[in-house]
Amino acid sequence: MNDSVMKKILAELGTGALVPCLGPGVLHGVVDLFSGLPMPADSDSLILAMTGGQAMAPRLMYEFPRAAMHLENKKGRSFIERFLTQTYGGDNWTPSPMHRWLASLNLRYVIDCNRDTQLQLAYAGRQHTLIVGAARLTGTPYRFDLYQFDGEHYDSIELGEVDSDLPVLFKPLGTPSPHPNYVASDADFVDYITELMGGFAIPAWIKLQRRNKRYLFLGMRFNRDTERMVMSDMIHDAAPNAGWVLIADPSPKERKFCERKQLQLIEADWSELFAHAMNPAIEPA
Repeated sequence: MNDSVMKKILAELGTGALVPCLGPGVLHGVVDLFSGLPMPADSDSLILAMTGGQAMAPRLMYEFPRAAMHLENKKGRSFIERFLTQTYGGDNWTPSPMHRWLASLNLRYVIDCNRDTQLQLAYAGRQHTLIVGAARLTGTPYRFDLYQFDGEHYDSIELGEVDSDLPVLFKPLGTPSPHPNYVASDADFVDYITELMGGFAIPAWIKLQRRNKRYLFLGMRFNRDTERMVMSDMIHDAAPNAGWVLIADPSPKERKFCERKQLQLIEADWSELFAHAMNPAIEPA
């Protein structure tokens, strides 16, 4: 990545002009403290973790939601929820320097499309609002849960109780903390994306604040419809120049998506930007 481009991105990020959107790639390097095994984050890793290392049929290996739907039909929804909570809910993972760096920037709004708790742990020293995506709920049209962190623990809150001065962490695909809730299987995504498009999966105050925002996609791929559809609605009302996407080896589908959404594609890994942020004096490769 060009040195001037990195400086420009970091400068905009530091002023709060860019909203980071985190994908599975940013969890690279996070490992189990006891086994040393990497945290399963991308689609293939999650499927293999869910099946105990056993590969599934190619049509199911295509993406995690499809594989999760297959096992949900066989073993029940509780199996998927239990697997994700056991995977991400413990304190056995090494802390992520990337997430701690983002937290140090005192950002007002971060979208985290992973189901782990690294970002929440990085923000544990300050008050914040947590938005957790939800699916297949009954009794409410909304597809999110709201929590406020007071510096020690989370409390469930209603829309009218939101403190708009607090930074916001948006976990659209769920988290094990404070209460396990996930968007995971095909059925979850069908419901969630439908309500996302209908306006019921994003709180009203976020819809107002996100107008003309710009975004920085880190560790996220756009080869599958699921990711493209979710993020298209997440960045609705973005500025005409919608931001940046860092992908070292973009596919034709990803190039087309970025062009359509007016996102500037940078052919570099997120780790290059992070390395420069940690040591601005380094020479780019």
